[in-house]
Amino acid sequence: MEFRVLGPVEVRDRDRRAPLSGAKLHTVLAAFLLARGEVVSDDRLSRLLWGWAPPATANAQLYTYISRLRKILGDGVLIDRMPPGYVMSIGDSRLDLTEFEEFDCRGREALLAGDFENAGEFLRSALACWSGRPLANTTEHLFDAEAPCLAEARVATLEHRIAADLALGRHEQVTVDLTGLVAEFPLRERFRSQLMTALCRSGRQAEAIHLYHHGREVLAEELGVDPGEELQSTYQSLLDGSLVRLPQPRTPSRAVRRPAEPSPDSAYGAPATLPPDTVDFTGRERELATLYRALAPDATAADRPRRVLVTGMAGVGKTALAVHAAHRCKQHFPDGQLYADLRGPDGTARPAERVLLHLLRALGRPLDAGVTDDLEELVRLYRERIGGRRLLVLLDNAESAAQLGPLLPNTPEPAVLVTGRTALPTVAGAHTVALDPLGAAPALEMLTAAAGPDRIAAAPGAAAVIVEHCAGLPLALRIAGTRIAARPHFAPDRLARRLADPAARLRELHSGDLDVHAALLPSWRALEPEARRAFPALAGLGPEPFAALEAAVLLDVPEQDAELLLEAMADTALLEVSGADEWGRPCYLFHPLVRLFALSLADGRGRAGREETPAERNRWLTARP
Repeated sequence: MEFRVLGPVEVRDRDRRAPLSGAKLHTVLAAFLLARGEVVSDDRLSRLLWGWAPPATANAQLYTYISRLRKILGDGVLIDRMPPGYVMSIGDSRLDLTEFEEFDCRGREALLAGDFENAGEFLRSALACWSGRPLANTTEHLFDAEAPCLAEARVATLEHRIAADLALGRHEQVTVDLTGLVAEFPLRERFRSQLMTALCRSGRQAEAIHLYHHGREVLAEELGVDPGEELQSTYQSLLDGSLVRLPQPRTPSRAVRRPAEPSPDSAYGAPATLPPDTVDFTGRERELATLYRALAPDATAADRPRRVLVTGMAGVGKTALAVHAAHRCKQHFPDGQLYADLRGPDGTARPAERVLLHLLRALGRPLDAGVTDDLEELVRLYRERIGGRRLLVLLDNAESAAQLGPLLPNTPEPAVLVTGRTALPTVAGAHTVALDPLGAAPALEMLTAAAGPDRIAAAPGAAAVIVEHCAGLPLALRIAGTRIAARPHFAPDRLARRLADPAARLRELHSGDLDVHAALLPSWRALEPEARRAFPALAGLGPEPFAALEAAVLLDVPEQDAELLLEAMADTALLEVSGADEWGRPCYLFHPLVRLFALSLADGRGRAGREETPAERNRWLTARP
């Protein structure tokens, strides 16, 4: 049996098309296929079918669609109920999306290796998997959510296929295709760069120069930006005459060669210091796809560093996402994967020297005496040992540009994945993935994964209450799920009742080393003293968005000073920027659990809920990070 989503959704059994009818039935099938064997919740199916206004009979209709699919697809395809939704297994059946991704991956690897002939064949096979506009016969809700990502994947594959053709000297054959693509995607700089290359190699340099200047005008007019590095580099190569040269294939020679001398690091093997992957990781599919694309080698941009930044508030799951993405990308980094936590056990930033020592030890070679305190020498040794190696370096909990700068490679081969509470200038221009708290449906999926589906299915009402009080924070959800799973006789209803009390909520969100209050504390300690003292008072403004003027009145400071304080809190992800008021002034908002944290500081309560002495409270409020 063959399933197709890269075009109209359909099922074929040999040459016979399965009798699916209606956009909604196609939507349910497509949702299962895109989930790749993962659970699709009832809430997600409902949103994909009816948007945010499902009918009163939504559950009954959904059950009917599932029953019809089971009947049409037969025994070879399993659709099982797995709270909070359903999961489908297609067994040995084919899915065009899987085949597309496999061909695309092999094509990119061949392109990166300089095997342009095979790269072109694989990438053409990938594009041949498409049969039209993806998900064309599904509801607008599914189409709007998923089709743009699929279309972007196809265009990226097309870029790589053209890169392979240009490397093989087929510039005249691709000129017509590229002319149409530049007209269709005028802001996509790589197509413009490729067309400039094809025109130049066809002896049409004047047209290539005109194409660059026209692109610069379009970018300035539409986006207000200058051409990017790749387009500017192509233009410079055009001017200095180097653009006419074809890249040399890097296929192995058939001549007999002497064995290569072993590298100094070969005796130590490839480092593999990533933390263990999360077994029950759920959700974040879109963010994972973005990280995977950003970290995967790209032969058309092999000379540019790959730096990816994951940002978000404490407890939002930055580390879990980064570690999961790193494990999924391991095949792209055969020379190893390095991990370093840039925050110490006490929550303070670790000096760059200590982190470099940790990384150098992980690389396996002993250090000479006398260099352990010399930052410049440590940076030199570190960059020397990772230069040119296909490594993935995961730097977790970055605090500042000063801390991060010495840890970045100076060659493009190693990729760097960084997590931190806010954007960092050192990785400016990198792919940035900003994590928000989870919505209700993925939050319930996470709670179910942590607590066990049977425990949650037995108390759906209590589960909904727990999800509401955890406010989409993955750390809180994992704590709640862990507590339920670890206590077979501890009913979810009991935890739901405890969490309903705002004064006790943070105390309840604690299990072993997992603690919401403790996770938020380093963010507060990282503030300057004035902002640290102001933060608890701002919780009195309530759960709704507020502007700097309201904060200024409360704190009795000028509005400009209040805005600086609020921006400092937003920079450490203790406040969210929530749009603007009717006068265009930025508004700020507390995450519900962060507001409870601030109220606990204002009340002088410690992390265990006990009353602090005045001396203790003064020390917490005035201590510098």
